[in-house]
Amino acid sequence: MAESWNFSDGTVPASPAAALAELRKRIDAGQLETWLTSSHGRSLAVITNTRRAMVMLLDDQDDPGGHAVTPQAAGRSQGFLLANGQNDEYLDEDTVPLPDALRIVDHILTAGAPPGDTTWSVDR
Repeated sequence: MAESWNFSDGTVPASPAAALAELRKRIDAGQLETWLTSSHGRSLAVITNTRRAMVMLLDDQDDPGGHAVTPQAAGRSQGFLLANGQNDEYLDEDTVPLPDALRIVDHILTAGAPPGDTTWSVDR
């Protein structure tokens, strides 16, 4: 069975393209933390400050998973606002530019895995 993805609020996108459009809409509206869950029990998180994003993929709720990284990036970025009001700051190497994050999410929703050219840190 093909894996399907739903937003944590119960929104069911009709396709990966619709999910990506909804994610963009949420970010544009200031919702900077978004979680999706798959029919296979996996979770995909996107936390952004609208310039960079933390993209995490977890196999189940007990899995520390992994996240997309930019190894050569230097510095830190602020403004990653979580749904609970917490305002996080991340090393730029632990995040990716937002356009790259959207491409990664699209590939995960479509193919089930990050694109082959993505550097991924396994947090297990």
